Amino acid sequence: MLTTPRNIRKFAIAVFVAIVTVACQMAPTSYTVVEGTALGTFVVVKCDAKVEQREAIIELITTTDSIAKASMSIFNPESLLSRINRNETDLIDEHIAYNIELAERFSRISEGAYDITIKPLTDAWGFAGNRTEQKEKNIDSLLSFVGFDKIAIVDGELVKSDPRVQIDLNSIAKGYTVDLVANGLEEMGVENYMVNIGGEIRCSGVNSRGEEWSIGIETPYEGNYASDSVERIVHLSECGVATSGNYRRFYITESGERVAHTIDPHTGRSVLSDLLSATVIAPTCAEADAAATMLMSVGSERGVEALAKRCNEEAGWGYILIFADGEGYRIVAAEQNGF
Repeated sequence: MLTTPRNIRKFAIAVFVAIVTVACQMAPTSYTVVEGTALGTFVVVKCDAKVEQREAIIELITTTDSIAKASMSIFNPESLLSRINRNETDLIDEHIAYNIELAERFSRISEGAYDITIKPLTDAWGFAGNRTEQKEKNIDSLLSFVGFDKIAIVDGELVKSDPRVQIDLNSIAKGYTVDLVANGLEEMGVENYMVNIGGEIRCSGVNSRGEEWSIGIETPYEGNYASDSVERIVHLSECGVATSGNYRRFYITESGERVAHTIDPHTGRSVLSDLLSATVIAPTCAEADAAATMLMSVGSERGVEALAKRCNEEAGWGYILIFADGEGYRIVAAEQNGF
């Protein structure tokens, strides 16, 4: 083709526009950051929302926190779940129904190692609403009230095979609440965001640098309460991320026994193994939250690796398992979203 001054000018303009476009995509932009509290822990939302949307985001967090506490909290005696556990009502709302159905899926996958009907046991060990270990506890008796086969949802009501069956949604409700906030942001037209509630995360789009979100996986040792040490940084988007571990929530009994908050629904006792933490990357934070707890519940090192691999192969979910290994750590991970 004959090159004319006009063609040269058009080409130069096109190149200039392309360079400017790329530069704009790569240049850092101002993101709105909202910090607060929800579910008794910290909340951080980073997103590309407009300045005038900030108050709406604060309201979204506050409203979602209130909804979650009124529905699923075992620490709020007036919540719907607390009243269901006391057999004052059998009606359930959309939040409890969703989480029970999702939890049942993980119970099947883990062959019962993950079970939300575990509340009688977490109560007895002091990890539920009462927060105090029962001095006298008949584990065998309590086990008779535990099991997904003892509950069913029928026409919007929770049917129990025994009135002493109780539900604990702590292993999934925080991740679900993260999803509620993320969904609210999307309804506001926000496409690039990261929602972090107590370390459970949902992210979408890109950060202020135009890159995938950088998320740190804590080094799982006692006393690492402020993420002082990070074992690995992953770069993710369009997913939920959750970590479960036994290096924070535990206590030592008078006899010197270490009791961690992850209870085996088969034995009724604390799950103690070389697995220090399990991080799962899944499509939603509720799924990641439940799956991470499920992996911690398995106990057997071989079993948890096999189950994590199965989740990766069947659903494409990523995971990072950190095991104690002598004086250090051993990490087993599978890729998802390129981390």
